[in-house]
Amino acid sequence: MSDQHIHQSFETRAIHAGNTADPLTGAVVPPIYQVSTYKQDGVGGLRGGYEYSRSANPTRTALEENLAALEGGRRGLAFASGLAAEDCLLRTLLVPGDHVVIPNDAYGGTFRLFAKVVQRWGVDFSVADTSDIESVRGALNERTKLIWVETPSNPLLGITDIAAVAGVARQAGVKLVVDNTFASPYLQQPLSMGADVVVHSLTKYMGGHSDVVGGALVAADEALGEELAYHQNAMGAVAGPFDSWIVLRGIKTLAVRMDRHSENASRVVEMLTQHPKVTKVLYPGLPDHPGHEIAVKQMKDFGGMVSFRVEGGEQAAVDVCNRAKLFTLGESLGGVESLIEHPGRMTHASVAGSALEVPADLVRLSVGIENVDDLLADLRQALG
Repeated sequence: MSDQHIHQSFETRAIHAGNTADPLTGAVVPPIYQVSTYKQDGVGGLRGGYEYSRSANPTRTALEENLAALEGGRRGLAFASGLAAEDCLLRTLLVPGDHVVIPNDAYGGTFRLFAKVVQRWGVDFSVADTSDIESVRGALNERTKLIWVETPSNPLLGITDIAAVAGVARQAGVKLVVDNTFASPYLQQPLSMGADVVVHSLTKYMGGHSDVVGGALVAADEALGEELAYHQNAMGAVAGPFDSWIVLRGIKTLAVRMDRHSENASRVVEMLTQHPKVTKVLYPGLPDHPGHEIAVKQMKDFGGMVSFRVEGGEQAAVDVCNRAKLFTLGESLGGVESLIEHPGRMTHASVAGSALEVPADLVRLSVGIENVDDLLADLRQALG
């Protein structure tokens, strides 16, 4: 993170960090450098360090500087997808024979990466309830190199005490990685609580408009950031210049969008808790949520993701999803439009039969920024 942004507010950093006016024209928005290679001033005479756009591209650099500033990290890196970022991180930090602790409630794609790809490479993992410190400690062994956390988690909205798990990681001499996708850096900054690396799917709240796929890593330590950057270039799954530009544009309104997402979600939760066909609402803003006090401590607000369980089992949950009209039936989350899905058959089908299997009667909402009364009316008719 550039020193010039250290004392600026989040909203100011979101708009200005990395967004330097174009020196040629004065354009206030960084250009899209849709280019693969760069003219050298003599052999090895690079302008600004740019030689080939897999290694570095000015538009991607602007995004990476912005990401580091928002998370309070020393190095930000942008990738073609969230899973590309995760893959780079794991292959940078781990070697065959290593062990990782992963949460018992995690994104299905993350679990698939560990169970179907990384494990074949000789890296083992154990599942722990990361909201329970003793469960995390009990999952560690002499080969553990990494603790992986999602908070809030996907799709059960579990909360993990980042500072407490960071203490366990330090004591064990292992790295702590936090997937901050659900919260975004506006609501939560894990590096300030002791995490070593933050992971994002930029596709979600950071981009915010369901029009781009991307991923990011932000490292607290300069040396680790350099190591990740080496592997980013060596492996090559980088964010393209247009995608980087789209994410940068989305980030500029992140703060105001997250305020509205959170406000709308709280109204949705209020309605769902009173609905006779809803058996349980999962949202860290509820006082009876087991992680509520920790969420109050480490989050600015509670975000736009809501999950709930319905009477009637799996088919009833599927029917709710199918009857929704304003809530679009679809995977992903974090866009300005509201989405509804059935995790067991959609985003988390890959964890079926595992320790991460989700309840069959679960419905997940990504509450958008539409008029909340319209959203409430749609949910009421979908619930029947």
